[in-house]
Amino acid sequence: MTSPTTPTTPTTRRRAMGSSALNKVPEVTAWFWIIKILCTTVGESFADYINTTLGFGLTNTMLLFTAVFAVVLTVQFRTKRYSPFPYWLTVVVVSVTGTLYTDMLTDQQNVPLWLSSTVFSILLALVFGIWWLRERTLSIHSITSFPREAFYWLTVLVTFALGTATGDWTLELTSWTPAKSVLLPLGLIAAITGLWKFGANPVLSFWLAYILTRPLGANIGDWLASPKTAISPGEPVGLGLGTFATSLIFLSAILATVIYLVISRSDVAETYELTHEASATTNARKEHLALGGFGVLAVATVALLVWAHNQPHVTCDPTGRSETLPACPKAAMTSSQTAAALAKYQKLTQTAIAQDKAGTAAASHATVQKMRDDWDADATSLQAVNNTTWTLLDNQMDAVLEAYAIDHGDIKPAPAAEQEKQLDVLLGDFTSHHF
Repeated sequence: MTSPTTPTTPTTRRRAMGSSALNKVPEVTAWFWIIKILCTTVGESFADYINTTLGFGLTNTMLLFTAVFAVVLTVQFRTKRYSPFPYWLTVVVVSVTGTLYTDMLTDQQNVPLWLSSTVFSILLALVFGIWWLRERTLSIHSITSFPREAFYWLTVLVTFALGTATGDWTLELTSWTPAKSVLLPLGLIAAITGLWKFGANPVLSFWLAYILTRPLGANIGDWLASPKTAISPGEPVGLGLGTFATSLIFLSAILATVIYLVISRSDVAETYELTHEASATTNARKEHLALGGFGVLAVATVALLVWAHNQPHVTCDPTGRSETLPACPKAAMTSSQTAAALAKYQKLTQTAIAQDKAGTAAASHATVQKMRDDWDADATSLQAVNNTTWTLLDNQMDAVLEAYAIDHGDIKPAPAAEQEKQLDVLLGDFTSHHF
C-alpha cells in the first residue's frame, strides 16, 4: 500500500486493490451524471403516468413499485460486481419509488412539504451517521461489501424522497414555472462542481450534487410533460409532450446510454483506472475554504427562496381545480343560496338513485361525479355557514364516493345495492340537516 504522499499511478492503484472485492457501483464520470438525471426525470414522469394517466391510483402505484424495487434490488445484490443493466434499472425503479413515498405523504396523508423535507433530511443524516460509524467511509468508491451496498441503496432511496420533497416545496414557495425552476438546482450543481474542482471534500460534493439531481430531473420532466396552457391558475405550463411521451423518450435515452456503457465499459472502475491518472491528494486548507463556500451557497439559496416567496404570485386557485394550489377562500353563502345548494344536491342524489334502480350504472356514476365536483366547489362557502353540518354531510358524501370508487382508486366499486343504500343515507342527511 502506497503512502499518502507517494505519487500513485494507475498500475500501483490496481495492485493495491488487487485482492479486494470489486466495487458494486460505477465510476463517477460524465456518463454517471447524465444517466442519473435521465433516471430522475423518469421518476417524475413515469410515476405521474401510472398514477394519474392510467388511473392506477397513488396507493396501488406505490405498492407496485415497492414490490418491483424489492425484486430489482435483490438482483442487484446478487451481482458480484458493477453491471450497468441491473444497477441502472435499480436506480430507475428507486427514483419512481422515492417519488411515490413523498407523494403519498403529501397527497394522501396531507403532510406539509416543509415537514416531509425536514423528516427526510433528519433520516438522511441518521443513515449517513450510522454508515460512517460502522464503515468509517461514505465514499461510493468503497461499495465492496453487503453492508456498504445496503447503506448505499438506503441512502439513494432517501435522497430521492428528500429531493422530491424539497423540490416540490421550492415550487410551492415560489410558484416558479417548471422551466424557471430548472435553473436553481442546475446553478447549485454547477457551483458545487466549481467548489469540488477548487478542493472541496469529494464525498460531500458528490452527495450534495446527487440530491440536487432529483429536483433538476423532476423539473425537466414537468417542463416537458405539462400542457402548453394552464388548466387552472398556478398550474405548470410546459412543452405539452405528456407524461407517456416524456417517459418513453427518457427511458429510450437511458437504454441507449446503458448499452453504450456495457460495450465501452468506460464507467467500470478497473477500465477507468487504466485510462485516467489517480486524483491528487487533498489540500486541507482548500477543503476548509470550500466548506465555507458551501455555507455561503446555502445562505444565498435560502435568501433567494425567501425573496422569491415574497414576490407577488398566485397562491390559491379560484376555480378549485388545481392539483398543486389550494382553493381560494369564498364568502359564506346567504340563506337563500344555501337552500338552493341543498335542493340541488337533493335532486342530484334522487337522480342517481333512480338511475341505479333503472340499472344504468354509467349514468349514475356520472351523476355522482358531478355531485362531487359541485360539492368540492361549494365546500368553503358551505363550511363558512356551518362547519359542523358540512362535516357531517361531507363524511357521508365520502361514503358515497367510496361506494362508487370515485377518488378511491385502490378499491373496486361496491354493488349497486350498496351504492343505493349510501345514496339513501345521504338524501336523508340533506333533508334532515340544515345550515
